Amino acid sequence: MDISNVMAFIAVATLLVISPGPNGFLIAKTVPVSGQKAGFSNVWGFVAAFYVHGTLSIFGISILLVQSSQAFFVFKMLGAFYLIWIGVKALVSAFKSSKPASKNVKEKVELTVSMRSAFMEGFITNVLNPKVSMFYLAAFPQFLPAHDSSINAYALVSAHSVVNLVWFSVMVVILSRVKSATNNAKFKRWLNSITGVIFIAFGSKLALMKNS
Repeated sequence: MDISNVMAFIAVATLLVISPGPNGFLIAKTVPVSGQKAGFSNVWGFVAAFYVHGTLSIFGISILLVQSSQAFFVFKMLGAFYLIWIGVKALVSAFKSSKPASKNVKEKVELTVSMRSAFMEGFITNVLNPKVSMFYLAAFPQFLPAHDSSINAYALVSAHSVVNLVWFSVMVVILSRVKSATNNAKFKRWLNSITGVIFIAFGSKLALMKNS
């Protein structure tokens, strides 16, 4: 695989990663409310989903998503409903009074659940996003020679994952630095309200997306 193709792919992947989307808003919602570790769990969920989409594209399974209007509709609606559900959950949290933990053991249990939930939020947000599959389906023929090995395809998925990991890790660190300044009930209520509306908008946009 030509190094120039790899660099071109990284440039395209970088533009995709840094463009505003559900991933960035999920990080912005998670870190001020749940902390740095939960934010990194979101990021690792993104990465895991990329490898799922990459594998499906490499083995030709994702093409069924594009060729079958019924499969595309079901897939995008699952993703749309999940984004809307995150938004509704954020709005509910905005109007729900928080209760302080009474015991250290309880705090540790809640933290463990938070890490698992944060990873799954990041994973499901991306694995149910047909745009990721469509990106790989469009990118692989452009940046890989015909009949190239799956190892090189996974190398491109890894490059995309590294760009994602670096960008959102920086975002997590920056947001965690200002967490103390934003760690108050009013700010969290405002943040959940804004991100809730945004996620509902993302979900609605995905639901209306047509299979091109």
